[in-house]
Amino acid sequence: INILKNRSLGFGFLFTLRLVLSNIKKITNLEFKPMTFPELKFKDYLHPKPKPSGLDVQCKLQHFALITYAFDPARFKEIIPARFKLDTVHYQGKQHALMSVVPFIDVDFSSAVYPFPKFTMGQTNYRVYVIDQETQERCVWFLGTTLDSWTLIVPRYVWQLPWHPAQIEFDCQQDAEGRYTQYKMRTQSAWATSDVHLSQSEHDQWHFEGFPNLESYQVFLTHPLAGFYHRRDGKLGSYRVWHGRLNPKPATLHSARFELLARLNLVCYEDQLKPYSVLIEPINEFTIYLPPRCLNYSAE
Repeated sequence: INILKNRSLGFGFLFTLRLVLSNIKKITNLEFKPMTFPELKFKDYLHPKPKPSGLDVQCKLQHFALITYAFDPARFKEIIPARFKLDTVHYQGKQHALMSVVPFIDVDFSSAVYPFPKFTMGQTNYRVYVIDQETQERCVWFLGTTLDSWTLIVPRYVWQLPWHPAQIEFDCQQDAEGRYTQYKMRTQSAWATSDVHLSQSEHDQWHFEGFPNLESYQVFLTHPLAGFYHRRDGKLGSYRVWHGRLNPKPATLHSARFELLARLNLVCYEDQLKPYSVLIEPINEFTIYLPPRCLNYSAE
């Protein structure tokens, strides 16, 4: 009887050991599924234009480009307040945040309400895609802007926006179909010198790895309507825009050098030659609701 008991105990131990080892093997071989990005549809984001009033302005954005980079979210964690979180996608095997360099020429920049002179000026925005955790709205965090115009004095000194003086040159050529056979932009600025060369052809492909479909990628990149930033006095600022559905098309990057991205350790010069995606639209129209808001927050 004792022998049978001992054998029974031995078989039970071996069975338990095999079960434990089997579970360990399953755990070590487990493939963790990446975070799934939600499906976004334009019908949920397009809405009628709010009526302009007061200081609101309207303008056309010519040679509008979105040069987008993926970067390690850890590199940005000290920049934005806790109210916001980076809107990330699964790209090349891990979660990445996305940011865009957005150069364009403001054309017919003027009051949306009153008769007023019209201005033309080169501009480049540096923006990171985030989620406002108070409202769950997808929006952008502006690192800052370069502007080639004396009108800079209003946003920079009156509204304390992180806008910086620059000399901006565009050299663009388009074919009969409107595609850019050449797109060159150069910025001289103490804050953010830049130089980029793009082109378009009918063979350029869409790139949207990490998004469930093309429309989700387009909504994400082109339709944030709220922007936030650290004002020059350290407080949190915000303003909103309105536009219809944008229609940029894929392009190819030949060269790029964005001094700001390297200085902030977001995208090194070598990686700037390997963007996540590049889009260009010849012209579109924006309404900007002003003045910007100063929110109850200080970075200090």
